[in-house]
Amino acid sequence: MVAMTLPSHLQHAQHWIDGRETPSSGDQRIDVINPANQSVIASTPAGTIADVDTAVSAAQRAFRAGSWSRISGRERAAVLLRAAAALRQQADQLAQVESMDVGKPISFATAVDVNTAAETYEYAAALAQQLDGAVRRTPLPAHAYTQREPLGVVAAITPFNFPLILSTTKIAFALAAGNTIVHKPAEDTPLSALFVARILTEAGVPDGVYNLVTGYGREIGEHLVTHPDVAKVAFTGSSTTGAHLAELAGRHLRPLTAELGGNAANIVFADADVEQAIQTTISAFVFNTGQFCMGGPRLLVQRDLLEPMLEALAAALPHVPLGDPSQPETVIGPVATSRQREKIASAVKQAVDAGATLVTGGQALDLDGGLYFQPTVLTGVDNSAEAVQEEIFGPVLTVQAFDTEAEAIELANSTRYGLAAGVQTTDISRAHRVADALEAGIVWVNSWSMLDPAMPFGGVKDSGWGRENGPEQMESYTRTKSVIIALAPDPEGQASNAAEGEVQ
Repeated sequence: MVAMTLPSHLQHAQHWIDGRETPSSGDQRIDVINPANQSVIASTPAGTIADVDTAVSAAQRAFRAGSWSRISGRERAAVLLRAAAALRQQADQLAQVESMDVGKPISFATAVDVNTAAETYEYAAALAQQLDGAVRRTPLPAHAYTQREPLGVVAAITPFNFPLILSTTKIAFALAAGNTIVHKPAEDTPLSALFVARILTEAGVPDGVYNLVTGYGREIGEHLVTHPDVAKVAFTGSSTTGAHLAELAGRHLRPLTAELGGNAANIVFADADVEQAIQTTISAFVFNTGQFCMGGPRLLVQRDLLEPMLEALAAALPHVPLGDPSQPETVIGPVATSRQREKIASAVKQAVDAGATLVTGGQALDLDGGLYFQPTVLTGVDNSAEAVQEEIFGPVLTVQAFDTEAEAIELANSTRYGLAAGVQTTDISRAHRVADALEAGIVWVNSWSMLDPAMPFGGVKDSGWGRENGPEQMESYTRTKSVIIALAPDPEGQASNAAEGEVQ
């Protein structure tokens, strides 16, 4: 095992409020567990309602002071670019923090998570310099124009599976637009957020602009969403929690964007490049140990390819490197929590008991005491089964056969989710046709999980609403103000017009 250590300030962490470490008003703390061996690696405060009030007050004061909200987009961009540079400079240490906290393979934490976070700050910095309005030509005797303004205090609530990336997509864009933030990360995986909080302050984000409170969602999340000084809520998490928070936000007429659960279908047509399709299928459902809301846990295969695909998956999956996330060759690490592993095991057992065939995998593994689960393939699962219809959120793949393009589309769209989808085909016309018909916020063709800060993602149906990344997200963190300035009549112009009228 490669030795990995946490920075000392994370081992007994505090909240980050008003640009500094801030103790909780309560004395309860939450242990942070390394899922690779279930050892306690840190503890964080179990935040209180009073802590949330303190953080929101700091954010509100900072917003009203204008040291961030009223400076130019170019000045904000300079700070965000310094933050991105610091992320790159401290990439190795930050990747270790994310790996220990979540169980991510270190190679992915470095190449994907940290790199994506840095790129997102860089892209948001570019957009910060383009927040301009427009002059509107109207028949009014006035000069009319629009301008974009920040909203105020943004409440950001983020999940356990991609804590660094999914925090960054909210923080970078909200900051770029001139907002202030109160962030509540998942209680299980808060460490990278605490690491980045210090980076943001050192990069020049003014005190009070970014604040972080750790703790349980039930205790402080609802209070944050309904706080009277919060102007917007940005949430990523389960569809059930998202619906509840949307109801709370709606009572207070508070805008909310929600990136929620997913259960994407990966459609493999008979004309696909089979070797590429197999590689894509595996990466789509084992990436991040299957804890990926845009993963591909449902494989739909045209019937002629069904048996070859099953045989290939059964042969390949036992050889995908699974184990210690600190090893650079590891592809599949542990799941993040014991609760999540129990949920995965229960879903697999329920499917098998209902008649599904276990092609490979299906077992929890206790390597070094860690929370591992074998990559698992199930076939013979009815489309109405819970294993197909609901999000398992682990390295589990259900396989269904189809005969026609229309049937594939119907199966793909048959769940309540609509976050992502995939199409594997060499027929470009089919690729466009099927992508257009799929009910999903993002569709990958002959690939999976290709993401970029310039490309928005988000869901339809029970997968939420609103978009993260791209100019679309920046718009959601601003509002439009119209300014109409009445113009005095031009006496000379009036006289000229009168004279012209007399001549006519």
